[in-house]
Amino acid sequence: MIIENENDIKHLKTIGHICAMTLQKMMEFARPGMTTGELDDIGRQLLEKEGARSAPISLYHFPGNTCISVSPVIAHGIPGDRVLHEGELINIDVSAELDGYFGDTGASMVLEKHVPELEKMLEATRSVLAKAVQTARAGQQINMIGKTIQQEARRHGYGVIYDLTGHGIGHHLHEEPVQVYNYFKSRDRRILEEGLVLAIEPFLTTGKGHVLEEADGWSLRTTDRSLATQFEHTIIVTKGEPIILTI
Repeated sequence: MIIENENDIKHLKTIGHICAMTLQKMMEFARPGMTTGELDDIGRQLLEKEGARSAPISLYHFPGNTCISVSPVIAHGIPGDRVLHEGELINIDVSAELDGYFGDTGASMVLEKHVPELEKMLEATRSVLAKAVQTARAGQQINMIGKTIQQEARRHGYGVIYDLTGHGIGHHLHEEPVQVYNYFKSRDRRILEEGLVLAIEPFLTTGKGHVLEEADGWSLRTTDRSLATQFEHTIIVTKGEPIILTI
């Protein structure tokens, strides 16, 4: 989606904030002993309170209001009877729609335990996202986002997940550009337009950087069962500082 007017920005900021608030509350409520289904129900209640609709359900008939992934699953984890345990690495992804506009955000976290190895990785992923967002400026090649993510990941001692990408967003959850790579793809000559709405979501890993789909038909885990972390923002590309919508 390319922004056409201030009304677009207003609506995108509204749904972006709803997604960000829902994610933050879910992270605060997440605790050992609860099930991923119970955590998902908290997300459902928060979205419904704001009048927003879960994008995974409304668009893809996903069996959950949000995606809750427990390592080594990194994306599209189905909420259910899985009990959460202290020290586990989990990822929560919240995407929703309100008044014809979509927002998308996500974050990884460790459940109520000091795990230096994981905390270092989480902080690195946050830092990589911040750098990638600042790279997304009108006139730049889109592959500079992936270049920044890959370089920063390596600087911190990690690799990237090659099979998962960011994407365009706006009036639909997934729009052009459908793939915003998390690594440098030299042949990708697409140029970022002013007003373009993007979901940028770096995935860092300690492993080889590939995923496979579990038997449930949704959950994606690292092929080597290595650790992986993700943080995501929806932004509007400008000639200067991007507008971060999921805050």
